[in-house]
Amino acid sequence: MTFCLGIKTKYGLIGLSDTRITSGTETTTSKKVYTVNREKHSFFIMTSGLRSVRDKAITYFTEVIEDQDSEFNKLYKAVNEFGNQIKRVAKEDKQYLEEAGLSFNLFSIIGGQLEDDKTPKLYLLYPQGNWIEIRRGTPFVIIGNSGSGSPVLRRSLSYDESLDYALKCAFLAFDATRISANDVDYPIDTIVLENDKYHIVERRFEHKELEHISTFWNERLKEAVKELPAEILQKAFFDEEIPQGAEV
Repeated sequence: MTFCLGIKTKYGLIGLSDTRITSGTETTTSKKVYTVNREKHSFFIMTSGLRSVRDKAITYFTEVIEDQDSEFNKLYKAVNEFGNQIKRVAKEDKQYLEEAGLSFNLFSIIGGQLEDDKTPKLYLLYPQGNWIEIRRGTPFVIIGNSGSGSPVLRRSLSYDESLDYALKCAFLAFDATRISANDVDYPIDTIVLENDKYHIVERRFEHKELEHISTFWNERLKEAVKELPAEILQKAFFDEEIPQGAEV
């Protein structure tokens, strides 16, 4: 499993992914983000699924970008092309993978801004090569292990938030997932792309750098639970008096 998250706000894009790779009983660390920074061509791809499928599709796509980068003036065109490369890998490998009991299950988050995009765009690409655009109504998408991180974002995140705030929310979503799943872990890679900057800032963070944030958040949650205005719940500790004649 994995954790990859993309967020779109009115100020740009935030991306965050873990780096844990699980194969049977073995765990390793490997980057799950592919970035392109060229003149007015900046985008990233994060993937969840079989590593062999991901690496092959990225390799094919890299060759296309090197030869035909100038042909992509809007991000959706690059998304379509990556989808084509996934279909190419499917034709070559899907049958053999399924015969071995493995699923062809590469999901991708693609975000960025190309020269004719008015604002940065964010897409979810399915294994079949089709996609949806992530918009302001639900301004985030998670692939991989999404069960624990999604509630954090739904409670706290909106399209109008700053990139700094969105990054904090992204970290808390990752942290909630890390605590709940042993196949999601540090180090993490972050992506920041501001509107019209055409340059992705990518950073890696280790556990020791961010541990104090997790500790702070855990303590605040405990205090918030203690301070809940929940006096009404005290009734749960006492038998309810049922009026005579009432149905039981």
